[in-house]
Amino acid sequence: MVFLVEFSQSFISTCRDVLPIVALLVGFQLFVLRQPVPHPKRLLVGGLYVVIGLSLFLLGLEKALFPLGKMMATQLSAPEFLAGGIEAASSWTAYGWIYLFAAMIGFSTTIAEPSLLAVAIKAKEVSGGGISQWGLRITVALGVAVGISLGTFRIVTGTPLYLYILCGYIVVVIQTIFAPRKIIALAYDSGGVTTSTVTVPLVAALGLGLSEAVPGSNPALDGFGLIAFASLFPIIAVMGYAQVTQWITHRKTKVKKE
Repeated sequence: MVFLVEFSQSFISTCRDVLPIVALLVGFQLFVLRQPVPHPKRLLVGGLYVVIGLSLFLLGLEKALFPLGKMMATQLSAPEFLAGGIEAASSWTAYGWIYLFAAMIGFSTTIAEPSLLAVAIKAKEVSGGGISQWGLRITVALGVAVGISLGTFRIVTGTPLYLYILCGYIVVVIQTIFAPRKIIALAYDSGGVTTSTVTVPLVAALGLGLSEAVPGSNPALDGFGLIAFASLFPIIAVMGYAQVTQWITHRKTKVKKE
């Protein structure tokens, strides 16, 4: 009974959020394009599926993913679990399990990210198989893993977020100058699609839980920012992968000519 009440509340909230999008699409179709809505029954059924799915997903976030991420961060950063015990709680070297867990959760959630899968499939199609679907997904996932692990290091040490982001985008700008042109747009998109349905909830919960558990951290100041790392480092990873691949190909061609 409690689940039905909570689902009903989530369903009504989702309908309210989706309604402006529906009104915009239908309004453009009827008043700008001046065409009837094609297959209205099919669209209605599909829209209902979307709203039900979003409602269940939001309910799952609240009941499972957010508490799970926060619980794991709290347990892994507990003084009795840290390397060196309570005395080492103020040292960044004691939080090795946190860095490892952050990297693993970043990698696994990115591999399972539906939006990244969609981009990888389309990238493979338009490149005629030149861009590997799994190669792109693993490269992006490794970038997210490194980024989130570095983000947890920032929370533990309390260093300013802007220093990391500034240095990261300087690297991106330099890579953009030298990276193959055909991969640049895909690299930037790959950074954006990682901040979607699966990755964001767990990463946000991890950051907030960790900032509450680390001595001297403020959740309002230090708890956020991991998503920025998850967006930035995949761009670096994809362009870096393209640059290394281009260098290897160029070297092989040069050796054959010699």
